[in-house]
Amino acid sequence: MADTCGQVLLGSGLTVLSHPLMYIKVLVQVGHEPLPPTLGRNLFGRQVYQLPGLFAYAKHIIKIDGKAGLFNGLGPRLCAGTIGTIVHSKVVQRCQEQGTLQVLGGQQKAVEGSLQHVVNETTKEMIARSCATIVTHPFHVITLRCMVQFIGREAKYSGVFDSIITVYREEGILGFFAGLIPRLLGDVLSLWICNLLAHVINTYAIDDSMSHTGEIKNCSQAVTGFFASMLTYPFVLVSNLMAVNNCGLAGGLPPYASVYPTWVDCWRHLSREGNMSRGNSLFFRKLPAGKTYAIDQKRFF
Repeated sequence: MADTCGQVLLGSGLTVLSHPLMYIKVLVQVGHEPLPPTLGRNLFGRQVYQLPGLFAYAKHIIKIDGKAGLFNGLGPRLCAGTIGTIVHSKVVQRCQEQGTLQVLGGQQKAVEGSLQHVVNETTKEMIARSCATIVTHPFHVITLRCMVQFIGREAKYSGVFDSIITVYREEGILGFFAGLIPRLLGDVLSLWICNLLAHVINTYAIDDSMSHTGEIKNCSQAVTGFFASMLTYPFVLVSNLMAVNNCGLAGGLPPYASVYPTWVDCWRHLSREGNMSRGNSLFFRKLPAGKTYAIDQKRFF
């Protein structure tokens, strides 16, 4: 219990610190570009037209809503983080107590570091993460909609409880789970890619006789995690767009977004437009090829 409380407190602190970054990222994912491109230089020193980065975007939000505006949607996100941490901890504890989910090797205890051990532990982590994601997704949806309100200057989602009532009244239970499937798929794929790739590197590329082997293996885990998140980013993008799509906010309706019947339609449209990585980087954002900036609509088309 003490460990869980510590994780909740640490997670809440990191959530508060990272919230402005997520807020800006979501607005970029939706396609909101309030500032026109400017002439700058890329990493190689060449002059190119660039889109405003993280700090320019943050200054724009502060200019309109003040510094507190950078924390729109923080309440439901903190709720999601707290509940998710508790659910994840409880599910992991239950799996360890029962000693179940020995996917490979039957009842035989897996040797630590073996493929059997990696698969069994990853399966337990997958179940724990999936349970936490499903339980907290309604708060994730509310968080995203609180953020996207910035585009149309709406005040439809003003608090956690009022937002819950609004979503249920307009969309029913299913409204709380908009965008859940691509989010789950992305989480599961990212977890398996990260752990299996790290296992391959640690087994075949790192010699146990090397000095600082533990630090090197931790580093490889971090690198593979970053690589996996890059590969599965389109699932994050599609999930966030579906969470706000056709919900009555300007950011989820034309011209910012088409109305997508399913997340697969959203995926196909983004792929066709070459926008599968939109919002993936908030620094050195280059001007999209073949796109025209509409000043009045504050977006590209």
